This record gives sequence, structure tokens and C-alpha cells, in this order.
Amino acid sequence: MGTPSPRVVLVLAAALAGLWAPRAAYGQPNFIVILADDVGWGDLGANWAETKETPHLDALAAEGTRFVDFHSAASTCSPSRASLLTGRLGARNGVTHNFAVTSVGGLPLNETTLAEVLREAGYSTAAIGKWHLGHHGRHHPSFRGFDYYFGIPYSHDMGCTDTPGYNVPPCPPCPRPGVAARVARRDCYMEVALPLFENVTIIEQPVNLSSLAARYAEQAARFIRQASRSRRPFFLYLALAHMHVPLGGPPPPPASGRGIYGAALREMDALVGRIRRAADSHGKGRTLLWFAGDNGPWAQKCELAGRPGPFVGAWQRQRGGSSAKQTTWEGGHRVPALAYWPGRVPAQRTSHALLSTLDIFPTLVALAGAALPLNRRFDGLDVSPVLFGWSDVGHKVLLHPNSGAAGKDGEIETLRLAQYKAFYTTGGAMACDGSVGPAEHHQPPLIFNLDGDTQEQEPLAVASREYQAVLPAIRRAYAQALEDIATDNVSVADYSKDPAATPCCDARRMACRCPAP
Repeated sequence: MGTPSPRVVLVLAAALAGLWAPRAAYGQPNFIVILADDVGWGDLGANWAETKETPHLDALAAEGTRFVDFHSAASTCSPSRASLLTGRLGARNGVTHNFAVTSVGGLPLNETTLAEVLREAGYSTAAIGKWHLGHHGRHHPSFRGFDYYFGIPYSHDMGCTDTPGYNVPPCPPCPRPGVAARVARRDCYMEVALPLFENVTIIEQPVNLSSLAARYAEQAARFIRQASRSRRPFFLYLALAHMHVPLGGPPPPPASGRGIYGAALREMDALVGRIRRAADSHGKGRTLLWFAGDNGPWAQKCELAGRPGPFVGAWQRQRGGSSAKQTTWEGGHRVPALAYWPGRVPAQRTSHALLSTLDIFPTLVALAGAALPLNRRFDGLDVSPVLFGWSDVGHKVLLHPNSGAAGKDGEIETLRLAQYKAFYTTGGAMACDGSVGPAEHHQPPLIFNLDGDTQEQEPLAVASREYQAVLPAIRRAYAQALEDIATDNVSVADYSKDPAATPCCDARRMACRCPAP
């Protein structure tokens, strides 16, 4: 290959300089990370033609880059969120399963959050929405790098409300003095109402679910406006209640197609559209908006669960249970994702790079011109080259931790190597019909070639040439990953419980209700 001419080198250098302009010439960019709860890969119309309820998200995908091989770092709430905010898997950061209403601990205090790094770099920071990384003491988001917090401390089905919304099975409203209590199922939280925090203060308990989405949008727009006026860059972490049940809002019209779920999806989409407009109105091209899901759909909620698209985990379905949320099948962790940054992130582009929510931390830190915390290793990558369209190469190896369906929580027994996916343990979460797939251990591992089998229907035959060719590389990658974690600075989360840690506005009142304003 010949040496390029000086003119070619100059043109290439100028092009690269222009792509790096977001920080060098325009100052530090703003960041908005929107995390949807329990949303399916097929719930994005740009991914799945049958979905018609996401025009604003589809517009963002058309005007930005859509990632079709993007994965949550875990298949359940707390571990997924902890990994996004630390760039580290639960096997490193200590968060391996969900925290409870009575949890004393949370994300270990020696773990550094993305908000802490960005605030140190000069950013205004806000968290709006669901936290679920510890609410007691210094685990509260106000002590984890966020200048402002407005939201609920955990999932919105982890406390009763007066507007309980749609659920499967339905839960009754909060008890009231002098009103006969309705019989509630064992999995309905009835003793303590769901609180709404502003910073460290409970401002409403129980929260009104029917207006929560609008209030999130209002507070997010206010933060964007105030941060823009301050001329400081900002980081907004918006963790939505959608699409986790219960789903609120009025009943959909009879001809609406997907019924209650579709109406809620449409509401979420409108909220995202409002945030996009707020960001654009304060300087279009200054803000990177990154949308993703925290894990796949919650299949046991039947018609109130999302669509996994083609990622149905057919091998597991044949053996019982769900292959979505809480599992390491594609439907559990492959999520919709897109990036929008006018003039910086290429429009009308589809990326097939293997990416993860783990990558958000190191990528935003790099774009802000900050440095990663020392004395620890990260599972995420700086994927700026993929964002800017220079490359379509992400992870070569991606680890999928156990998330509740099978195996010990947080342990790594599934991994991806290029197009191959290897399972050392399989299992199904609870399905709509109540079935649960039994845990099965595989030695040698089950291996699927996702290039030709997105449904994960037929594992490679152990005796086949393809299986024998890829098995040594998988074993090496797996051993190296486990060794890397074992020799890292690993944290341990406190999962102890104490009723005194329960968020309570007024313990003298039934369900901890706040006094009427």
C-alpha cells in the first residue's frame, strides 16, 4: 500500500479535528441519559415495524444513531443501574440484586458514580425518577454526586398509592382510616405508601402516579433551563417509571391496538419528545441525548409487558418460563438504544457494534475531558468512535451476569464472544402462564451463533466443526474475565434490612401518609 499524499493527510486531519470539536471547540457538552424501565427491544418502532406508539423516539433514531446490538449490564433493576453509573458489573461494584424498601445499604460508598466524576469536572448534575440504589443515609442520590434529585427511591410497585394504575394482578389503593381494607395479594406492598422525594425531603406520600410522568418532564425541563442559564455544562440522569407496572393514565380507546401498554408507551414517548425539545431549545447541537432500557420486558405481566422483538429465547421457552427480564437470554438484556447529538452523532445511521450501558460511564467521562477513577477496573469502553461514526466495533467480549432466573445472583455464567453466545447456566423467569424454567448447568457450554439464530433456538452441535473451533476461544475469554474480576478492587454491598430504614413521611399516620397540604 502506498504512502498517502500530504494533501490527503491534511484533509483527514481536518475531518478528525471537526469530529473532536464537541469538547475542544465547543466546550464541554451537556449530557442527558434517559433510562426506560422494563422496555422491550421491540417497543421501539424504529426496531420493530409492528410498534406504532413511538414517533418521537423514532424521530430521534432517524436524526441520530440507533444501536441494534446494545445490552443492559444486568437483567434486573438495581444491578443494571449500578453498572450504568459506575461502568462496572455487579461482580465488581457489589450490587448483584435489588434493594428493598427496608434496605440499610445501597451502592457501596467507595464506588464512584458518573455524577461525582462529572460534578468534579464542573457539571451541574440532576437525577430525576427512579433511583433503586439505596435510599437510607448517604446512599441517597443527593450524596452520590447529584446536585438535585426529584423522584421515587425504588420501583413504583414497591409501595401503595391512591392511584394504583393497571397491574397484573391488580393491587388495591393505600389503606385509609375508617375504610375497610381490601384483601391484597402477597406481592402487593400495602404497609407503606410510595414516597416522592425532592432532594432529601419526602414531599408526597403516597405519590400520585397519574401525574408522575408530567412532573418528571416538568422538573427535567426546569433543570435544563436553569443549568443552561448558569452557563455550566449539565448532566441529567432521567430514570423513567415507564414501562414497569403499574401503568397509569386513562383507559385507551378500544381501537388503540396495544391497549393499556400501548397507551403507556405513547405517554413515555411523548415525555422523551418533550425532553428533546427542551434540550434543543437551549442550544441545538450542544447536548448528547442517550436513550436506553434498563433490561428487557417483564413477561409475567402478560399484556402489560413489552415486546422483545425477534429475541424470544426459543430454546428456553420450549422448556418453560420466560426468556426476558431476569434471564441472560437476549430478551432479558438486549434493549433499545439510540444517541442523538445534532451535528456530532451521524443521522440516519444504524450501528451493529456490540455495546452496553456499561459504556455510558467511560464515554461521557472522556467527552467531558475528565479522568476515570483510579485503583479499579472498568467493564465499559469509551465508545466515542462508534458514536461519531468512525468505527462500528465495540466489545469483543461482553459478560452477562445472572439476574434472578438461574444461578447465584451477579455471577458470570453467560458471555458473548463476537457473534457467539455461551451459556454455562440457563433458566427461565416466571412467564405469563406462571411457569418457571428450571436452572440447568452446561459443561461444556451451550453455544449459539446469533448471526443466524437471533431467536436462540438451536445451539451448535458439540461435535460440529464450528463448535469445536470456537470453544477454545470462549474458554480463554471466560477464564480471563473471571481472573480479571478476582484480582480487581471489588466492592461488597450491604443488603441488610431494618424497618427503621423505610422512607416514612409521618410514622403516626396509616401507611406513612404525609399530612394534607
